[in-house]
Amino acid sequence: MSRSKRVAVTSPQTRLARSRRQERGRWRMPRLRTPEAERATELYRSQRRRGIPALVAMFALVLGLPVVFSLAPGLDAVRMWGIPVSWLVIAVLPYPVLAALAWWQLRRAEKTEDDQ
Repeated sequence: MSRSKRVAVTSPQTRLARSRRQERGRWRMPRLRTPEAERATELYRSQRRRGIPALVAMFALVLGLPVVFSLAPGLDAVRMWGIPVSWLVIAVLPYPVLAALAWWQLRRAEKTEDDQ
């Protein structure tokens, strides 16, 4: 019984990526000069501070829906297109609201970056 040699088959992109990785060596984080590092740190803190309202709003939406349903159990009886309103609120409402919230926060972060 003859044994054939095992050969690893990879795509050309994989071979190219591996060869590039070996050529470049280890990737290192670029070091900023002191004024740039201070500006980056201040920008990070400012954006983090301005992100808190968006985070609170997101948690209020996600955690507030069950509270609303527990306080208003009659929403299950109300139907729209044959579907309980509570199901529609859970399945449809959060996504556009979260997308608008993300858009709002992105604009605020960009404004902060432009101001500094």
